[in-house]
Amino acid sequence: MASNEIDLAQVFQAVTQTLASNQGALNQADDYNHNHGDNMVEIFNLVTQAVQKKGKKPAADQLAYASKMLSKQAQSGSAQAYAQGLSRAAQQFKGRDLQPENALELIELLMGNPAASQAQAQPAVDPNAELLNSLLGSLSGETQSGQQGQEGLDMADLLAGGLAFLQSRQRGESTMEALLDAVMAGSQMGQSAHRAQSGKLVSGTLLQMLAQGLGGR
Repeated sequence: MASNEIDLAQVFQAVTQTLASNQGALNQADDYNHNHGDNMVEIFNLVTQAVQKKGKKPAADQLAYASKMLSKQAQSGSAQAYAQGLSRAAQQFKGRDLQPENALELIELLMGNPAASQAQAQPAVDPNAELLNSLLGSLSGETQSGQQGQEGLDMADLLAGGLAFLQSRQRGESTMEALLDAVMAGSQMGQSAHRAQSGKLVSGTLLQMLAQGLGGR
């Protein structure tokens, strides 16, 4: 196992803490059941416990186990959506190390971005991941170089992500906020307001962990 492979337990614990800090706001944003914040904290508590239990296994095995446990132990719609995202990530990272250089792919898989899900079958530059790679490089002071091929780009995702980025910048949001808006625009989690809000918290925490060089074994 590579020495700089991401420690998923540490990363997901940070996500849980962020969600717990915003639990009330997420409950308020949920116009239906008013418990989305409660659900999100439960989801990532379970995910953290699952990856801790399989901490010596490869990342794909940890993600697969977390997906299985989440499907069994949490019944909310958000829990099932994240269980699916974890399952997609487990499939994509099978036989691969999860490192800072490719971990941005994990974010889009968790959020349900179709371009990321198709990446292994047809290698392509996902526009949202390229934007996030640029941000990660600027935050860490390093240059993150992406793939150079342009085959397989989904134009609808490109336009949705680009438009969301531009609109956010026009509203005066930070580059981080604008890029997170771009990720959510083309994702499954972005289809409802309260899931988009929590999805940005999840994605933003993952990005910060990576940019600061945290989460490494």
